[in-house]
Amino acid sequence: MVGAAIARELSRFELRCTLFEAGADVGAGTSKANTALLHTGFDSKPGTLESRLVRRGYELLLDHAGRVGIPVERTGALLVAWTEEQLRSFPGIVDRSYANGYTEIREITIEELYRAEPHLGPGGLGALEIPDEFIICPFTTTLAFATEAVLAGCELRRRTRVEAVERLDGDGFRVHISGGEVTTRFLVNAAGLHSDDIDRMLAHDRFRVTPRRGELIVFDKLSRPLLHHVLLAVPTATTKGVLVAPTVYGNVILGPTAEDIEAKDDTSSTRDGLAYLQAEGERIMPELLGHEVTAVYVGLRAATEHDDYQLTVASEGYACVGGIRSTGLSASMAIAEHVRDGLAEAGLPLQPKRDLPMVRMPNIGEASSRPHALPEMIADDPDYGRIVCFCERVTRGEIRDAFTSPIPPSDLDGLRRRTRALMGRCQGFFCGAHVEALLADALLADATSGKPHLAARRS
Repeated sequence: MVGAAIARELSRFELRCTLFEAGADVGAGTSKANTALLHTGFDSKPGTLESRLVRRGYELLLDHAGRVGIPVERTGALLVAWTEEQLRSFPGIVDRSYANGYTEIREITIEELYRAEPHLGPGGLGALEIPDEFIICPFTTTLAFATEAVLAGCELRRRTRVEAVERLDGDGFRVHISGGEVTTRFLVNAAGLHSDDIDRMLAHDRFRVTPRRGELIVFDKLSRPLLHHVLLAVPTATTKGVLVAPTVYGNVILGPTAEDIEAKDDTSSTRDGLAYLQAEGERIMPELLGHEVTAVYVGLRAATEHDDYQLTVASEGYACVGGIRSTGLSASMAIAEHVRDGLAEAGLPLQPKRDLPMVRMPNIGEASSRPHALPEMIADDPDYGRIVCFCERVTRGEIRDAFTSPIPPSDLDGLRRRTRALMGRCQGFFCGAHVEALLADALLADATSGKPHLAARRS
């Protein structure tokens, strides 16, 4: 997400930009597996770069989401105290919020808390209301950034792994990638979990990324009426705690856990982690545990030994964007601004482009109408009335549009994040074979003609 945001920002100027993505798609790693909160930064450590960039990024992303169609729901949040010790921490949290520039936070009574969330478990002692904490779609956010970058002229190379980086004798760098090499005058390292690996390729040893595993449980849409706000935990030194939150897709999520691990690709769930989440869910909202589980997913946060982002821009033209943890979603556009300004100071010429593409992303959120519910769209194109994935109400027209988009999916996971197909309660049991056949047709058409086209095969 952060890399795509930086690519989008730099592509707004008369520059030649290339974005390398090691995976099959943008946003297919940590950026897809988070709690999807648009965070005010009220509880960030005051005076840190993270605090400043989260606050600025919140404003930028909220405004940008409205323009390009990123789903956002203005739920607000309640930070609930369950013990006297947590209740005593409220004045300090409020002071920190004010120090971070967020002054809308306020303490509410037990009566107000249970009036706002009647299904909350017994034993809550009070809460802090943070009315501007919202939920957002992380899938569409990353895709929107990358789409804007590509349409503005950025070259996107997927399935391209950086294997080595070296400084050139003059200015610039040589980047060895799978299948070749490229040279560049300016280099941005936004490699997430591998940002420390890239940094060490340039003889630095400034931080170490220790993956912090976060397991989450997704509950069926029938649980959504139980919840009106994001329910936050009192944060600790290592984690923001387990939350219960709605999603823009109509589900409820419970999590995450926080466990430091060694492997940067270990996204397996654990018996102990899920048991812990179930116990927390039973305490926070007992009725939630009576609903069906739709899915379990795991995200790996890029935690380091430092309590701030590891973001530096050297005069030689190398920007290192490391240690971007869960707040990276909210801070992404501000991080991009920060990198842009740093590179400008390092000599990058920034001549704005005159004409930039206008982008409007397909809506996959529940708060606004989707094609299956829009008679005018169906009248114009009957494929928008032909449902393929019944759990999520995904139509053939939406799947076709995904394949003909500026960054088409190359696998089922990519299609899922563009349309919500296969995300529902049956997890593809009903529609999986059909969706997989559509993907195969699109990839074959792309291989033979360069222009994937499904409209000719309407059923």
